[in-house]
Amino acid sequence: MKKKLTLLLAGSLMAVATAATAANMPETFYLSPVVGGYTFEGKQHIKTAPVYGLKLGYNFTEHFGLEGAFDYAATETTRTNKDLSFYKYGADLIYNFRPATNLVPFIAAGYGGYNFSGAGLDKKARPAFDYGLGLKYFLNDNFAIRGDVRHVIASLNNEVHNRNAQNIEYTLGAYIPFGGTQPVAKAVAAPAVEPAPALKPVVVPPPAPAPPADSDRDGVIDEKDKCPNTPQGVVVDADGCPVDADKDGVADYLDKCPGTPAGASVDTNGCPLDSDKDGVFDYLDKCPDTPAGVKVTADGCPVPVAAPQKPAAEKYCSKPAVVDVRFATGKAAVDPKFQDDLKALADFLKEFPKAKGEISGHTDNVGGKAMNQKLSQQRADSVKKFIVDTYGVDANRITTKGYGFSKPIADNKTAAGKAKNRRIEANFTCE
Repeated sequence: MKKKLTLLLAGSLMAVATAATAANMPETFYLSPVVGGYTFEGKQHIKTAPVYGLKLGYNFTEHFGLEGAFDYAATETTRTNKDLSFYKYGADLIYNFRPATNLVPFIAAGYGGYNFSGAGLDKKARPAFDYGLGLKYFLNDNFAIRGDVRHVIASLNNEVHNRNAQNIEYTLGAYIPFGGTQPVAKAVAAPAVEPAPALKPVVVPPPAPAPPADSDRDGVIDEKDKCPNTPQGVVVDADGCPVDADKDGVADYLDKCPGTPAGASVDTNGCPLDSDKDGVFDYLDKCPDTPAGVKVTADGCPVPVAAPQKPAAEKYCSKPAVVDVRFATGKAAVDPKFQDDLKALADFLKEFPKAKGEISGHTDNVGGKAMNQKLSQQRADSVKKFIVDTYGVDANRITTKGYGFSKPIADNKTAAGKAKNRRIEANFTCE
């Protein structure tokens, strides 16, 4: 009798377990994003590359389905190493084995096309036939992991090849079904049971009280939880709220600057504010309104600028001084590589705010007199504009004059001499 009752119980449990198993459901649409690799036959001279794809299908029954697929791969040729884009598309007929179980093997075969873009190849679409097999493993009724391998027979019929290529595609991805009906599990026939003898009434004890609910699973029951929607895994205090160790108002699991001193103002990431963007946090910044771009010390104050050296007066006061700014033949634009010498002149004018004078332009003897006269004036004006615009020197303190090639300081018969004559001079009166 006990043996027959045991068989009956085991058969009942098996039937319940089978009915509760996730499976491949009929009349179901599904979506499958996949990623993997695509290997081209060697004679195609194309490198193996990662492939990304998307499949959309429909299960007519628990066994048969139809799915459309689109694949993309970014690769390059093996001969020229030129970039190449590969597109493949088509439809496959699917047959699922053991559809009422968690592990569902299947076979597939289909037809479609492919084409390339780039590397000088034509974009003509060509036919392709594929077949292969795959496996779906259901984690639950609404999600499964799938793996696929396809043998792709791709047509190469063109001016060079009159045959088919044998390619291989292998992918891993997700299987996400929508709608459908759960397949009915086959009932397990229970063995015949002899009538049991009459049993004495059994007193069933009352059920144990259910444990208090803890919806967010943070270890604090809902009744006492002041932060009922804490994300899983976050450390909480006795009230069920995320810990904020540095008391800056940003919970530790969101805090990117966890050691902020007490009282410091922080942003949404828990990091101290730097209002003037000088790289020094506000709570350390003794000069909170430093202009943008100014170099500062560790306490956020501008770095002191050393005063210009007095010897600058000896160079520029009451005598012509050659400023080391050279020009290409026929050019008047200031080359940035001479900026240090122009800054030295500007520093001198700031050190001696009452100094006034002339910037003169000069040329070599290439070209006519009128042309060089105009070019020398342009060079003087260009240098004045650079000093005024860059360093804020009062334009009224500087006059300009071009002297053409009338005042050479070197022999115009040599290239080196001509380079020296294409110059700028400064002559200032210092009070």
